[in-house]
Amino acid sequence: MNKCFIYEQKPIVCRRIIEYYKDVTSKERQNKINLIWLEACGCSGNIISLLNANDPDVVYFLDEMVNMTYNNSLMANEGEIAIERFLETLNTEFILVVEGAVSLKSNGLYNVVARYQEELITGMKAIKMASEKAKYIISVGSCASYGGPSSARPNLAECVSVYDFVEKEVIRVPGCPSHPQWVIGTIAHLLSFGKPTLDEENRPIIFYGVTIHDLCPRRSYFNKKIFAETLGDKECMIKLGCKGPLTKTDCPIRRWNSSDNWPIGDNTPCIGCAANGFPDAMEPFVKF
Repeated sequence: MNKCFIYEQKPIVCRRIIEYYKDVTSKERQNKINLIWLEACGCSGNIISLLNANDPDVVYFLDEMVNMTYNNSLMANEGEIAIERFLETLNTEFILVVEGAVSLKSNGLYNVVARYQEELITGMKAIKMASEKAKYIISVGSCASYGGPSSARPNLAECVSVYDFVEKEVIRVPGCPSHPQWVIGTIAHLLSFGKPTLDEENRPIIFYGVTIHDLCPRRSYFNKKIFAETLGDKECMIKLGCKGPLTKTDCPIRRWNSSDNWPIGDNTPCIGCAANGFPDAMEPFVKF
């Protein structure tokens, strides 16, 4: 196992989790909890983001941490055989992960995830079935957590967040897409330590405890009231529309693309993709 990226950063949750899994025996690892990952009304960007995970990577996640029984993008089974795996998992102990919003219009028919015995299985129905029996429910991405782009104006499919749809506790892991370490880290915390400490919006504070503005390397410019006038300037971009003060994530220290970069590092204002209200409440994304 490669050294965890977070070893050299402020958050230490990744180190604690990986060392926990190094210590457990092979037999204990084989007794993995099942996991259903449903792709509801959205772009499926979060499962793609998960495939870009590193330290730990997605292979470690699937081999050592969970038994992913259902995900239409990753599983080899298809058709009725695939949905049967989903139905079988409902009778076991499992974690439910949902990305994408819940489409309510026409009883959910704007988002169909399967056909089983001539019946259309909507995302709404699949989420309801699984959420009633899941040990934990995690909404991954901003559509599942807050409605996100799927519920943006004019919201023709009448989308709502998973958090607002189900009647049980939902752990929100927002982002558009969510960083793979936020997702894997949250699940690993559930497995090794139980439910992480959540904030007032049910987000794990280990990843959503401070704003981007708090950790931004351009914060000194803000404190001195020195602001960028155009894209490409090195100063604080708050006058160009940066939503860092409104958005709670650890992007400045975790970063993206194998921890190499992030939007502000690429001279792009934060658009608040992990915040409640994105995208409607965050427009315009850039001001001139």
